[in-house]
Amino acid sequence: MALDISDSSYPRVIIIGGGFGGLNVANVLKRKEVQLVMIDRNNHHTFQPLLYQVATSGLEAGSIAYPLRKFLGGAKNAHFRMTEVESIIPEENKIKTLAGYINYDYLVIATGSDTNFFNMADLKANAAQLKSVSQAIDMRHLILQTFEKMLLTDDEETRTRLMNFVIAGGGPTGVELAGALSELRKRVLPNDYPELDLSKMKIILLDPGTRLLASMSNFASDHALKYLKQFGVEVRLGIGVKSYDGKQAVLTNEEILPTETLVWAAGVKGAVLPGIDPSLIAKGNRIMVDEYNRVKGFDNVFAIGDVAVQQDARYPHGLPGLAPVAIQQGSHLAKNIVRVINNQQPIPFKYWDKGSLATIGRLKAVGDLPESLHLGGMIAWFAWLVVHLFYLIGFRNKLMVFSDWAWNYLTYDRRVRLIVRPFKKG
Repeated sequence: MALDISDSSYPRVIIIGGGFGGLNVANVLKRKEVQLVMIDRNNHHTFQPLLYQVATSGLEAGSIAYPLRKFLGGAKNAHFRMTEVESIIPEENKIKTLAGYINYDYLVIATGSDTNFFNMADLKANAAQLKSVSQAIDMRHLILQTFEKMLLTDDEETRTRLMNFVIAGGGPTGVELAGALSELRKRVLPNDYPELDLSKMKIILLDPGTRLLASMSNFASDHALKYLKQFGVEVRLGIGVKSYDGKQAVLTNEEILPTETLVWAAGVKGAVLPGIDPSLIAKGNRIMVDEYNRVKGFDNVFAIGDVAVQQDARYPHGLPGLAPVAIQQGSHLAKNIVRVINNQQPIPFKYWDKGSLATIGRLKAVGDLPESLHLGGMIAWFAWLVVHLFYLIGFRNKLMVFSDWAWNYLTYDRRVRLIVRPFKKG
């Protein structure tokens, strides 16, 4: 069985993945003289940096997702297929999907990353995670259902478990989620649940390292810790999670922490597809590529974004797994593919580090800018808002997110507090 896409006189470029990297490859190539085929298991692009706001009732899920067919719309030689890739067969220049086989002239692997549970099956089965729109909605349901359960029990032990919200991982996702939960506790939940004593609600952020936001500067780490403490978040550094059965977490210091809500934000790994030689897979399950984003050993297979590890003098262990890296790699690679098709020499990729930002809560954020400049507080918070609005796909999404942010800021409210289906772990 073959994936049904008509042949073309143009070379066929297949992009696996509709994330930041794949989208920017497509944005350049969709009106070039190529037959573009994008494949993804979902029919939409997800703006992952704002998933935590969907999970904490700040944004509608539709505000941070964009239909891939709409993105490709109007380009006669661009095609989208919603299916899952089972394997890559590079020696035959084809891939195998659930819908059949399809050949390529050039292949772009932009599959992003998966949650890394470090082979802890109980954590994978019981912890919440935040990598997709459906998981963000599930987490919103979990959080809200937890408070509904609190009102239905008189058992003190059960209520203690329900009152403990644990986040494992002190990177941007963990820090931003902890800050958003603290704002819910202070601004929103007291009005919704006046019968509950929310002073007993604990937000506990764990990280086995020595500081938060380890990929950012010491300035950012120190200020993030200070802001989280101001918001009443309990931060425990040097401590991780060993196991979790859905009711209690066993920490690396052997402490047993009762909780029915544990969010795992402690690691990611590249979403590598079968068919890539294991010798080409580096630490973190990422594919090794050269300065042109070519998978080593191939002239027509490329990898970008979180699934790839590209080294240079500044980043000997590989470029960071950040959206700006994937965005820049995607645009650059598309232009290089056009150059190769036209028998021109490709240009090596160089990452332009524009800085990093992380928000902690209302008027509190941190930022690292080029030339060792650092931002904190309100200025960093406004910068974070502007940058994230800029990178959102689609004018409607930008408008919806801006209006929700304005509403949340002016009213101290979160509008999306709906439980539309029961949440079940596992």
